[in-house]
Amino acid sequence: MNHNNSLKRRNPALSRRTFLKGLGVSMALPAMESLVPAAMAKSLEQRPKRMTVFYSPNGVRMQRYTPATAGKNYAMTPILNPLEKVRDKFSVISGLAHYQASAFGAPPAGHGRSCPAFLTGAHAKATEGADIQCGISADQVAASYFAKDTQLASLELGIEPPSLLGSCDINYSCTYTNTISWKSSTQALPAMVAPSDVFEHLFGDGNQIDEQTRQMRLAHKSSILDFINDEAKRVNKRLGVNDRHKMAQYLESVRDVERRIAKARETAIEMDLEGFTVPANIPVDYEEHVKIMLDLQMLALQTDMTRVSTFMLGRELSNHAYNNLGIPDGHHALSHHANIPEKIDKLVKINAYHMQLFADYLEKMASIPDGESNLLDNTFVVRGACIGESNEHDHMDLPIILAGGGLEGNRHIAANKHTPMCNLLLSVLQQMNVPVESFGDSTGPLAGLIA
Repeated sequence: MNHNNSLKRRNPALSRRTFLKGLGVSMALPAMESLVPAAMAKSLEQRPKRMTVFYSPNGVRMQRYTPATAGKNYAMTPILNPLEKVRDKFSVISGLAHYQASAFGAPPAGHGRSCPAFLTGAHAKATEGADIQCGISADQVAASYFAKDTQLASLELGIEPPSLLGSCDINYSCTYTNTISWKSSTQALPAMVAPSDVFEHLFGDGNQIDEQTRQMRLAHKSSILDFINDEAKRVNKRLGVNDRHKMAQYLESVRDVERRIAKARETAIEMDLEGFTVPANIPVDYEEHVKIMLDLQMLALQTDMTRVSTFMLGRELSNHAYNNLGIPDGHHALSHHANIPEKIDKLVKINAYHMQLFADYLEKMASIPDGESNLLDNTFVVRGACIGESNEHDHMDLPIILAGGGLEGNRHIAANKHTPMCNLLLSVLQQMNVPVESFGDSTGPLAGLIA
């Protein structure tokens, strides 16, 4: 990523930020009032809006997800229950659809078309070859607009290594189910799944992180903070009391993530799953893997390294077995429950577990100061799946939640039946001040979103 260093030098928006540099290390700091002229202090209070997407594979059991009533103070459902503690931070939006996930005469493939349509509102070309085609995704529209102001245009994160060979759904390339981010109609962006790779992507100094430096760190079990310690002390002398506290919290967060990644390296093993190899630097513990990746994402947002990020709890069609929940069955297999009560109960348990992970994520984002508010209030978080009722591959009633962004929460917004999902995506882009009048197959901004 050589362009990052030159970008920092020539871009005024980046040059105003503080970077701690050391051997093979470049660490951006959160905005510090003490380090900017008084005339610019107001700009730190008005923090930029961000966008993240939190994606779950394989749909949900909609009968145990959708609230029975619309409006405020709706009754929580079994799948939404884990979100009770943060209900003021989000709205449930029902009735959203993706027409472009329909077959339109193409071969059957519920997942292979729905997944690429999720953030694009585009109809994916049926192909198992390299000639994939879909459309630009909403996150990449935002990323393109903010790229001039950030070190990274966007950050794509996931948990499961991609399936690479052949088709993962009938007549559809695995590329379609590996990612939800599309930079263009023919360029799908792969998700990074190894925490150590993401850590170096965020805090390394481009190609200056050579193998010798990596090995030196590992041999001495040193933290990257050791490499910027002198620089941190120098900067700290220029900070006021509040900023010193902010910097100490931030550096401790970086060190905590680094420790957890190191622990994962020690305990992870290389294993073969579904015919592909899982690298040894991926944590064995699923939940710890999820939380490390989300913590890395929050560090990137907090320092304004990027304003756009997507996160996939699993590839579409994931057959991950949630043994930590006492469920040895594969997730995708359970999603096609054939209305068997035992299978439905297991699927709902997985769905609710995913909501618990999401609730923890929102709660942590809300605890991170950002200007005069917090990281969650300055970030639009779209949470959902590309399929609603999983047993039927239904893409015309999607399980969508919109959190953060400073919008009113504690609402169930029941959109008119079959309202395009792209109406919501258009609304988010416009609320971020991205200059777009339409997106995908939108018919206009989502009615009732802005109170």
